[in-house]
Amino acid sequence: MPSNTVDRRTFLKLSGGAAATMALAGCTGGDTGGTTTTTDSGGTGTTTDTTTTAGGGQQDFDLTITQGSLPAGLDPHDHRETPTEVVMLHVYEGVLTRDADGKILESLATEWERVEGENAITFQLRDGVTFHNGDELTPEDVAYSINRIVDDEVGFASPQSDQLAGVTGAEAMDGAVRVMNDGLNPIVFSEFATYCDIMQQSWVEDRSQAEIAGDMNGTGPFQLESYTEDEEVVLIRYDDYWQEPAAAASVTFRGAAESSTRVNQLLAGETDIVVNVPPQEVQRVNDSDNATIAAAPSTRLLFNALRYDVEPFSSKEFRQALNYAVDLNSIIQNVLGGFGGPTSQPTLPNFVGYNPDLSPYEYDPERAAELVEQSGHAGVEIEMHTPVGRYLKDLEIAEAVAGFINDLPNVTATVRQRDFGSLVDELLTGNIEDKPPWYLIGWGEATFDGGLVMTALLKSDGALTTFSNEELDQLLTRAGNEEGDTRAQTLMDANALCHEEAPWIFLNQQYSVYGVNSALNWEARADERIDAYAITKN
Repeated sequence: MPSNTVDRRTFLKLSGGAAATMALAGCTGGDTGGTTTTTDSGGTGTTTDTTTTAGGGQQDFDLTITQGSLPAGLDPHDHRETPTEVVMLHVYEGVLTRDADGKILESLATEWERVEGENAITFQLRDGVTFHNGDELTPEDVAYSINRIVDDEVGFASPQSDQLAGVTGAEAMDGAVRVMNDGLNPIVFSEFATYCDIMQQSWVEDRSQAEIAGDMNGTGPFQLESYTEDEEVVLIRYDDYWQEPAAAASVTFRGAAESSTRVNQLLAGETDIVVNVPPQEVQRVNDSDNATIAAAPSTRLLFNALRYDVEPFSSKEFRQALNYAVDLNSIIQNVLGGFGGPTSQPTLPNFVGYNPDLSPYEYDPERAAELVEQSGHAGVEIEMHTPVGRYLKDLEIAEAVAGFINDLPNVTATVRQRDFGSLVDELLTGNIEDKPPWYLIGWGEATFDGGLVMTALLKSDGALTTFSNEELDQLLTRAGNEEGDTRAQTLMDANALCHEEAPWIFLNQQYSVYGVNSALNWEARADERIDAYAITKN
């Protein structure tokens, strides 16, 4: 079978994983339906489940993981990129965590509950946990880590403050930590199951910001061996880990922006796991003697952000025109080989707040051209900024989008390739004027909550916003003080408003497609975590 004829069904067969098939059915909404994800949106939580255990008794082995890019630094509170988070999760841990199905589990905390009659929660901490420098974890360390994220006066202004939306601070107690909220904060436990790596207070305070960005000291199953910026991060097993030590003796992270480079390295035995295998390479990987494909629909959506404060994107008619101009189904079939799903709103299926009544914009170039004329921006020239190699076929998607728009008689569109790190730096300044007027980016939200996506990216005061709308702000603020079905309906209304206002060109849900050394036991996760602690060898 020619590689360029591999369709989605064939891909699932070639990927060979029942788990992948089940996950696809649960997330695309176009197959058999159903849900494979369990989340906890609030209330009291304790559990007898534990995090993934390592394969004890195995012979030592070394792992190499190649992503599209390497971390720009090693401070766990000073980034917003999944490639960096994948490195961090091996060294740093949170008070809670999630399993591969999204279920909330204990981690550094063994119990968690709301404080009756107050806008506060508590975490009871685990005994016997040590940092990699040998010092014991304390409640003061946990409280400090939370405050370092939400309070600009504790060290620095963390770009992760919105990931703990509603949290105002924390204080140490006897064997526990008390967290204060600005209201009900219905998703507070979901936030802590996904975000907030715990650092040692004294270790941080004894170092400059530059020193923290070049070193690591967490409680996780691996500790830092060496870090060479833009080259590799090498971690080794932490034998005093509070759970069973990892099966892998070491994990090396490397970066390669070109997908063909990553696949060639995998097939040459130079790396064990590579991200974003393009559809045309799936057959070659599965036909090899030493590698196979693992895949899952991710919690990431791709979109084109359109800055509302810059012409022509300040015009609602122009933003709608761009959505009508793009044949999204053609991009999914012809660029992604069917390995993606169309989006109609800033929230994915199976997320809290997803609105099932919304459909993706139809491909209607005549309507698009009319709306451009109505907007008063006919004849405009626009340029899209896009990363290369960060997401599956990102450059090709950007070129296809620009091509459709360029086909309109009254708009000229071009693409500008960008280094992912430098683009992210511009998005994280907190100043909308530093962002490109039009750019492609992806957003993964492992909390499975649409409210967090819209608050971060589309609320007027969102950490990464490119949009401002008073009605949307009011809906998102109201959702922050509601629970259950009432909150879900408010978020559905917010998604309907976003569809109408078109603050983005809505693109595709990303499918995570990995190439994996056949000698390893590992399954792809929806939240894009590559957890070496869960990997064993055949």
